[in-house]
Amino acid sequence: MIKFTDLNLDAKVLKAVTDAGYESPTPIQAGAIPPALEGKDVLGIAQTGTGKTASFTLPMITLLGRGRARARMPRSLVLCPTRELAAQVAENFDTYTKYTKLTKALLIGGVSFKEQDKLIDRGVDVLIATPGRLLDHFERGKLLLTGVQIMVVDEADRMLDMGFIPDIERIFSLTPFTRQTLFFSATMAPEIERITNTFLSAPAKVEVARAATTSDTITQSVVMFKASRKDREGTEKRRLLRGLIENEGEKCSNAIIFCNRKMDVDIVAKSMKKYGLDAAPIHGDLEQSKRTETLDSFRSGSLRFLVASDVAARGLDVPNVSHVFNYDVPSHAEDYVHRIGRTGRAGKLGTAMMICVPRDEKNFADIERLVKTNVPRKENPLSNTATKGTPEASLSEKTAPQKSRSSSTSTDKTSFSRPK
Repeated sequence: MIKFTDLNLDAKVLKAVTDAGYESPTPIQAGAIPPALEGKDVLGIAQTGTGKTASFTLPMITLLGRGRARARMPRSLVLCPTRELAAQVAENFDTYTKYTKLTKALLIGGVSFKEQDKLIDRGVDVLIATPGRLLDHFERGKLLLTGVQIMVVDEADRMLDMGFIPDIERIFSLTPFTRQTLFFSATMAPEIERITNTFLSAPAKVEVARAATTSDTITQSVVMFKASRKDREGTEKRRLLRGLIENEGEKCSNAIIFCNRKMDVDIVAKSMKKYGLDAAPIHGDLEQSKRTETLDSFRSGSLRFLVASDVAARGLDVPNVSHVFNYDVPSHAEDYVHRIGRTGRAGKLGTAMMICVPRDEKNFADIERLVKTNVPRKENPLSNTATKGTPEASLSEKTAPQKSRSSSTSTDKTSFSRPK
């Protein structure tokens, strides 16, 4: 079996890798690191959770070991689609540069320009940024990209989904033609292929799994659910979610619950808390400080359930997420791959469950077509309880267990209501 010591990485990098507890590279790391160290462009295609971040951070640190940063002229650039992914990449650099003197700056929204300007003015070896904030600094005259030797585009397919491709093309035009480019994506849409053909020069293509496949370590299932009445769908669906969680018992040590809409993220999180489940929301409308605080709580284990929009589907690297629940079927099939990729990481086992209502069956069919497998149907764990319009089904969520519990708690736990 190949080991990191076989990859010609700098001795200081290897020491940091060993400290982090890693001995053998993942397939994407073993395939991407050697050509990257040779200075070649790399096109990496791999599903989420396969170790792509180390595929570019480790060779970058080795290649940047010589030389010094100049004011306002970063030596390397890493572009990420979301703040969370950028922050995660920055954490990886901190882990692997602990024995070097390389410097970095993180340019993301929600953080003061002034503090970021100070770092850039001092000169940084590695600049990690979201496209919008990077261009903001450039247009203010605070940043020059003519010194970029290595450029990384991470989660390129997510960039496409979020409409960042024009920004990416502009940023490419601002960097030297002689730069080395490392380009990573889970899928290869036609627009992504056009970008790689335009901006990469004879890249080494590393594909470790079929594009848009799901990990074999994840047990998948779906509950095909139809509400008793249209105006009760939200309430009954939230009750079904709680039933799925309760049915998993201690196996569900923690979980991410994905919703398509920010409004539903807040409603589901509030409902779960009302029923005694330790949950908090995270989506793009929250202040960056609150998002960071919530993610830190989830990573540390002090928060059990993270209710999220797709802002967290990429780049959230928590090693031991036991479950992912798709409260909604994602409208883009590729997002399903990224969502469930938050569990079953680094060879660990994971569980992914989804709730599909009739109007989402077309999107669900698209998912099965993309991943080229039939997602097993799971029986509704509440099928023998009040879900069919019985008197219990019309009870209000306002009767959920409170701090002062009455003798009717058992009935309250099976109650329904319309969302507030």
